[in-house]
Amino acid sequence: MKTWIVVSALALGTSLSGLAAEGGPDKDDKPGPARPAADGADEVAVIETSLGTMVVEFWPDSAPNTVANFKKLARQKFYDGVCFHRVIKGFMIQGGDPLTKDEGKKMLWGTGGPGYTIKAEFNDRSHIRGVISMARSQDPDSAGSQFFICHGNPTFLDGKYTAFGRLIKGYDVLDKIANTPTGPRDIPVKRVNIDRIRIVPRSEIEKQQ
Repeated sequence: MKTWIVVSALALGTSLSGLAAEGGPDKDDKPGPARPAADGADEVAVIETSLGTMVVEFWPDSAPNTVANFKKLARQKFYDGVCFHRVIKGFMIQGGDPLTKDEGKKMLWGTGGPGYTIKAEFNDRSHIRGVISMARSQDPDSAGSQFFICHGNPTFLDGKYTAFGRLIKGYDVLDKIANTPTGPRDIPVKRVNIDRIRIVPRSEIEKQQ
C-alpha cells in the first residue's frame, strides 16, 4: 500500500536543528532572483481552516503542472472537508487526503488521493518556512492531492519534493496548527479541518489588506 506522506527524515534520524522561529517568515529570508511572470501567478489559494485562514501564492514558473493540478482540485471542491492529518511542530503540517473526511477510516489516513498521480517537478525552490509542497510516497512521481506546508526550514527536502508556492498571509495560523497537540502517527488530538480552498485573483486579497 502506498503511503501518501512526506518520507520522514525524522525516522532516519535527520536533524531538524536551525528551524525557523514562529511569528512570520524568516527574517533572513531574501527574495530570489527575478523570475518571469507565468500563467496562473495572478491567482492565489485561500485555505480556510478551523483555526483560521492562510493565503498561498503559486509558483507556476517552477511547477506549472503541480499548480494546475492543485487549482483544479480546489475548484472541484476536492479539498473541502479534509483535515490536516499529520502535524510535526518545527517541520510541517500535511493535508489533502480525501479519506480524512471519514473519521471511521482513520487507520487509512495518509494513503488517499484523487485516483491518479502526477509527475514530479523538482525545482530550485527551497523548502523554507511557509513553502507549500507536494507529499508523495517513495516513488518520485506518486504525488496526487496531498500537500504539506513547511513550519520550519527543512531544506533537506530540496530537490526531492515539488515546492509550488508559499504563504503570503496566515503565518499565525500555520503556527496555531503546528502547535496543536498530536497523538499516534502525528494526528492532531483535536481535528484541524480544511473547510474549503478557494482560488481567487491576487487583487482580491490585496484589496483586503
